[in-house]
Amino acid sequence: MMRGVTRYILKQLVIGMILVTCGLTILLWLSQSLRFIDLIVNKGLSAALFLRLTSMLLPGFLMVVLPIAIFTVVLFVFNKLSGDRELVVLRAAGLSQWGLSKPALILASAIGLLSYALTLWIAPESVRAFRELQWSIRQDITHLVLKEGEFTDIGNGIVVFVGERAADNVLSNILIWDTRNPQKEVTVMAERGALVTGAAVPRIHLVNGARQEYSPETHAFSMLYFDSYTAEFGDSHPNDEIRFRDARERSIEELFSENEGTLSSQDVRRFRVEGVQRLLLPLHVVGLSLLALLGLLGGSFDRRGQSGRIAVAVAMMVAFQAMWLGANNLAARSLTMLPLLPILTLLLIVIPAYLLYAVRRARVPAGSSSGVSGS
Repeated sequence: MMRGVTRYILKQLVIGMILVTCGLTILLWLSQSLRFIDLIVNKGLSAALFLRLTSMLLPGFLMVVLPIAIFTVVLFVFNKLSGDRELVVLRAAGLSQWGLSKPALILASAIGLLSYALTLWIAPESVRAFRELQWSIRQDITHLVLKEGEFTDIGNGIVVFVGERAADNVLSNILIWDTRNPQKEVTVMAERGALVTGAAVPRIHLVNGARQEYSPETHAFSMLYFDSYTAEFGDSHPNDEIRFRDARERSIEELFSENEGTLSSQDVRRFRVEGVQRLLLPLHVVGLSLLALLGLLGGSFDRRGQSGRIAVAVAMMVAFQAMWLGANNLAARSLTMLPLLPILTLLLIVIPAYLLYAVRRARVPAGSSSGVSGS
C-alpha cells in the first residue's frame, strides 16, 4: 500500500509542479521581456532574435520560480487531500508522517538536483550568452531602424538622418551629426550610402558628399568634399574595450577565486554573495517543501478547513524570503554578515523537519491515528 500511496500523491505533485512552474515562468518572462521592446522599436530586432534573446533568461527565472512553485504545489495538493478526507483515511490506516510526506520530499530532492544544475552551470552560461548577444545587438548598427525622413539617435552622440531607404539597405540623402569628440563637431552629408554588414566596427559607406568639422573652442571650421567616405560609429578604440562580466555570468570557481587584486572590493563582495547563493538556493526547495508540509501535516484534521494553517505557512514563507533578502543586502555591504545566509537556510530545513517529525512523533503514540478537531 505504501508504494501505491506514494505514487498516487507524487503523480499529483508532479502534474501540479509542471503547471505552476510553467505558469509562473511564462508570467515572469512576459514581464521581463517588456524591457527589451526598445530593441524591436529602435534596433529593428526580428521576432526570432527577440525570442532567442529573452529565452536565455529562462534558466535564471527557474532558479527563482522553483522554490516558490514547489511550496505552492505542496500546499495545494495536501490541502486537497485533507479536504477530501484522504489524509484522515491514510492516517487511520497507519501511515506515518514520513509516509505521507515522502512523495513531496522525493519531488523536492529531484527539483533540488535540477536546481544545482541550473545554479552551477546552466544559468551562468545562459546569462553570459544573453549579455554577449545583447552587447552585440546594441553595438551593431545593421539592426537600426533608420526611418525615412526622420532623425535617429543611435547613441554615443551620433544622430543620423536618411531621406530614403531601399530594401537592400541602400540609403539616399544622408546626414550624420557626430558629437562624440567634445572638441570638434562633425557633420557629414552624402547623396548615397549603404550599411556595411559584418564589419568589426559599425559603419556606413558614403558616396558623393561633404564632411564639415567645427571646433566650439576655437570656432575653426573646415570642409572636405569626397567621392567615397566611410563613417564609423563604434568607439575610438573598440578592440581595447573588454565587456566586464558580472557575478551572474561567472562560474562558481571564478566567484570564489577572484580577489581584490583584479576586482574592486565591492565586486568581490558581490561575487562571494553570488557564490554562496548558488550553493544554498537549491536547498530552499527542500526547506520550503518541509515548511508547506508542516502547515498541512503538523496538526490534527479540522472539519472547518485548513485556511488558517495555510495562511500561517504562507506568512512564514514570506517572512523567510524577507529575511533572506535582508541578509543578502547586509552581506553585500560586509562579508562578515555572509554566514547569515547558510544559517537561515539551515533553520529553514531543521526547524520544520523537527516540528514535523520529532515533535509529532512524541505527541502521537506509535500506531495511533491523529485526532479530529472541530465541530
